[in-house]
Amino acid sequence: MSAAAFETRVQVNTDPAIFTMGTRTAAVPLRSQVESALQNTSGDICLDFTGLTVTQGYMDELLGVLILRYGPSVLQRVAFKSCSEDVKAVIQFVANTRGRDYKEMTTRPA
Repeated sequence: MSAAAFETRVQVNTDPAIFTMGTRTAAVPLRSQVESALQNTSGDICLDFTGLTVTQGYMDELLGVLILRYGPSVLQRVAFKSCSEDVKAVIQFVANTRGRDYKEMTTRPA
C-alpha cells in the first residue's frame, strides 16, 4: 500500500517525551479510534509507530482485540509504519497468537 492509499493515518504517540507504549489501558483509546475508522470508512488505516517501543500487553490490547473481534482479515486494512524490529516482532507474535485463538473460537463445535 502506498501512503496515498491510506484513508486514515494515526500517529500512535504525539508526546515526544514518551518512548514506550506499555499498558493495556494506554492502547484502548487508539483501538477505539481504529475500530471507528474500520466501521465508518472503507479505506485502509495506517498506524505510525515512529520512535516507539511497545509491550506485548499494549499490542495485544490494540491488535489482539481487533483480531478476536473482526478476524485475522482485519490485518488487510490495518498497516504499521516506522516500526522497529522489536515492534515488528511483537506485532507478529500477537497476530499469530490471536489468529490461532480466533480460528479455535470460530471452529469449535457448539
